[in-house]
Amino acid sequence: QVQLVESGGDLVQAGGSLRLSCRPSGSIISINTMRWFRQAPGKERELVASITSGGTTNYADSVKGRFTISRDNAKNTGYLQMNSLKPEDTAVYYCNAQILWGAGPVDAWGQGTLVTVSS
Repeated sequence: QVQLVESGGDLVQAGGSLRLSCRPSGSIISINTMRWFRQAPGKERELVASITSGGTTNYADSVKGRFTISRDNAKNTGYLQMNSLKPEDTAVYYCNAQILWGAGPVDAWGQGTLVTVSS
């Protein structure tokens, strides 16, 4: 079954920037809405940002003005540009998307990529 693969997580100082990427693990037909979630230690997973296939975006209040979600439909890849990072942004970031592939539609997740922001 197709899954998503995230990359780009790293250790960065407060005020710094990172760009996360998300792509399918295999051949697909199309991707509908893409979302980024994050889960900090001891906390529930929360929705950070989403983008529809048409490019409509939504953000959690905690990241508005600092994070930008985007996608390259030709490459079937999604991105999360994170600027002005804060220690409270430290979390495992997960990509999620509704994918249509050979076996039908699937709600796919990635394994997560760790973002650590030091103060």
